[in-house]
Amino acid sequence: MTTAHPMPPPQAPSPASDDPPAPGIRPLRALLQQARPYRFVLLGSLLLALAASACGLVQPLVARSVLDALADDTAVTGALIVLSVLVVAGAVLTGLQSWWQQRTSEQVVRSIRRDLVFRLIRLKIPELDRRPPGDLVARVTSDSALVQNAATQGLVMITNGLLTVVGAIVLMGTVHLGLLGVTLAVLLGTGALLGLILPRIREAVARAQNSVGAIGAALDRSLGAARTVKANGAESRETARAEAAVQEAYKAGLTGAKYVALVQVLSGVAIQTAFLAVLGVGGALVASGDLDASQLIAFLLYVFYLASPIASLLGGLGMLQQGLGAIVRIEQVRHLPAEDDVDLPERVAPHAARSTPAPPVEFDAVHFAYPGRGPALRGISFTVPGATRTALVGLSGAGKTTMFALLQRFYEPRAGAIRIGGQDIALMSRAEVRRRIAYVEQESPVMAGTLGDNLRYAATGAGDEDIAEVLRLTRLDSLIARLPDGLDTEVGNRGVTLSGGERQRLAIARALLRRPEVLLLDEATAQLDASNEQALREAVDQAARRCTVILIAHRLSTVTDAEQIIVLEDGGIRAAGSHDDLVGADTLYRELAASQMLVPAVDDRPPGPDAQLTL
Repeated sequence: MTTAHPMPPPQAPSPASDDPPAPGIRPLRALLQQARPYRFVLLGSLLLALAASACGLVQPLVARSVLDALADDTAVTGALIVLSVLVVAGAVLTGLQSWWQQRTSEQVVRSIRRDLVFRLIRLKIPELDRRPPGDLVARVTSDSALVQNAATQGLVMITNGLLTVVGAIVLMGTVHLGLLGVTLAVLLGTGALLGLILPRIREAVARAQNSVGAIGAALDRSLGAARTVKANGAESRETARAEAAVQEAYKAGLTGAKYVALVQVLSGVAIQTAFLAVLGVGGALVASGDLDASQLIAFLLYVFYLASPIASLLGGLGMLQQGLGAIVRIEQVRHLPAEDDVDLPERVAPHAARSTPAPPVEFDAVHFAYPGRGPALRGISFTVPGATRTALVGLSGAGKTTMFALLQRFYEPRAGAIRIGGQDIALMSRAEVRRRIAYVEQESPVMAGTLGDNLRYAATGAGDEDIAEVLRLTRLDSLIARLPDGLDTEVGNRGVTLSGGERQRLAIARALLRRPEVLLLDEATAQLDASNEQALREAVDQAARRCTVILIAHRLSTVTDAEQIIVLEDGGIRAAGSHDDLVGADTLYRELAASQMLVPAVDDRPPGPDAQLTL
């Protein structure tokens, strides 16, 4: 009998943060840069902390005077009042400093997250294509929190702890230099060990944060395709994938916790060792008459007092190491290429009627290749006359959707030029290019929110008459009439409450509402029934009277009356012309048309599986 061995869980997805840091990132400088706008507020917080520490530093000296007064049988009322005032003042200052510091911390993390959100939403498409969204989200959430603590609380704790330790050492020197030497010997030995441990915390935090990003990436993968996961019974595989990332984060977190615990142990041992050493040496000095008992007690109080600023110093150093590990991941985002020309003010509202004629669109010897892949487009050249319809057809991988991406400047061509109305789009801002174009994607994505929110997504100022018109053209008016809340109906996450055809019609209505100069339709009728498809064809025909329409078509029946049909193959133009011209002149187009029974088959054999018109 054989024993079945459990299959090992799949490896966690490797997040983009595993990439080497972008050149020029200096973690400490970057961290200090985050704190720079709040330097005066942080200085005020530091002064409050120092004032509270000063109250604590003076207390052993006052306690010594109380002991001396008791020994000399003199009045101690004044010293006790001073000691009480110092205790109360120290507590009040500590509370005030804590509130002020937390307020500043929240301001810092708000600023970091604002900057990251602004940058992430404007990242170039190639970067978004290759980086898991969950990892990018983790940098906004958990990484920013670590930087928040390091840039505010950590810096204040380090400075306050360091200055307080120095002040305590100076005052301890005024009590007895010999005992100070004993104390410093113990502390310096412990400090050398801590210098070897603290950098390990940064490494562990970086590993843990990378793993947190991998968890987010795994969840984004499975939750974003929840229906696919459930329909294929893949819950256990997706769970194992996410658990692998969780396990890696657990291991990295344990490593960091081990080093943090070791730091705490060493700091506690240092104080206890210093206390015992001082007690032993000081006791011998008291026995020999070289030291007063009140001096020994005061010095021992300072040794005990050192525990707080040392803990503050080490805690701040630990936070600093954690922040340095996280700031690298945040700075990586800031070094990613982003689109910096998408926020320019629009000269014309997207929904406003245009008096200029629809512009022609021209591809002039355009070459393009995706990173790490062969050429996707090979010298594409053609012109789409204004106010006409041009259809792009071809087998999967021919380059149709790539042309749409280049036209909207999601990518830049390797060579050649693309012009709208005679203007090279490379010389126009992306805001201007995309203002002139409306794009209906094949998947017809819908944003969470209401039907009205989605409809007005690119035309927020559209009037009721304009909305009513596009609803009628796309036959959404009957759907809206049946819904109790009408346009205020929630569509759910990614539009899950809508059918595929309803999502497509909503996407087309959204595009038509913009009144664009150029309308791009990527398989816009793929999920529509025959009746709605005919209605949408009529809507596109009407749109072509005022804008230039370019379609990617799977169903040739939807584009047979287009003024121009371009047949693509392997990134190049194979043929161009009207439907009737291409049926007679191009064998590939005729095979595609025959497979959809638009023309008689070339021979008696049924069309092969490759003769399908897909993306």
